[in-house]
Amino acid sequence: MMQPMRAVVCHQSELTVETVPDPTPSRGQVLVEVERCGICGSDLHARTHCDETAADVAELGYDDFMRSTDKVVMGHEFVGTVLDYGPGTKKSWPVGTRVVSLPVLRTDGGVHLTGLTAQVTGGYAERVLVDAAMTMRVPDGLDAEAAALTEPMAVALHAVRRGQVGAKDTAVVIGCGPIGLAVIAMLKATGVRHVIASDFSPGRRALAEQMGADVVVDPADESPWSSFAESRYLTEAIALAEVGLDAMDKLRAVPLLPWAHVMRAAEKVGATPRGPVVFECVGVPGMIEHIVSSAPLLTRVVVVGVCMGADTFRPSMAINKEIDLRFVFAYDPSEFHQTLQWIASGKVDVRPLITGTVGLDGVVGAFTDLADPEQHAKILIDPSR
Repeated sequence: MMQPMRAVVCHQSELTVETVPDPTPSRGQVLVEVERCGICGSDLHARTHCDETAADVAELGYDDFMRSTDKVVMGHEFVGTVLDYGPGTKKSWPVGTRVVSLPVLRTDGGVHLTGLTAQVTGGYAERVLVDAAMTMRVPDGLDAEAAALTEPMAVALHAVRRGQVGAKDTAVVIGCGPIGLAVIAMLKATGVRHVIASDFSPGRRALAEQMGADVVVDPADESPWSSFAESRYLTEAIALAEVGLDAMDKLRAVPLLPWAHVMRAAEKVGATPRGPVVFECVGVPGMIEHIVSSAPLLTRVVVVGVCMGADTFRPSMAINKEIDLRFVFAYDPSEFHQTLQWIASGKVDVRPLITGTVGLDGVVGAFTDLADPEQHAKILIDPSR
């Protein structure tokens, strides 16, 4: 029988290494020995702002999102090896098989978000429970460090898919922290030819280039919109009306032309005006307003950064520019699987993102280090250290 295990516990915004009960798998669950677990930007936010998010999520019917008064073992970006199965659970992989899993666990008390609730233990620990249905074998030859990034890279793939970015579209990534860098990688992996990345940090700009960004700008010196706004996209309030008038002049000049049908056909093939696709990957108050007010007309904005506090923007500005706002959360199992395969095949290179590895005793210091964008992008936890 295994002894109680070590884990990093978050309570009242403080992180401490403690001994906690060893998780025991129930039916449909697999016990996994954690090899690596990534520290996510949402973990940094949740440590200090979880109460605001918990209140929002409770309105949606989930009452168990972590609160500051809970004792929570965080960690939802993990990879490990199979140790045991719950009673009646199909033993799909031999003990010792390396696996990853979506961080959601079905229990007798309901379905829980692994690493973001006190109800189930997350990956900042020696062992973690996963749902057998959501678990996937890591392809041979893929090491634990790279496999651990399956979860955050899947978030990025989902965001790119939600953005419906075409190969010829311009994609603008605002914020080149770990999730912004992951979005850049997935944009290039899906064939987007022109990716602009913007960040104040020289270190993050360098990483953005490594991940494939075609243009990298320091917003302190250059606007991320300046390289295309005046040429390809509409920026003036009346510009859309002017385009419409010009189009109608040309269409009306052709006798008997069914101009209304021509306009609809042009829309279907993408011949009508459109804006860039912008990915907000910062997650702090004010960023949505900044993008809405700065971006060209008809911009599609995909909000990926997790802002856990209240925020405001001007709807009238978004309306006059016909800005499309889309908010994304997580991914589906097929996107998770696709991400794992792309990492394994080398189509997506995650290694530039990994800038450090610590043991459980180093997690407190890692949280501090991650506050400095010049030091790190993604720090992994190795519980065996």
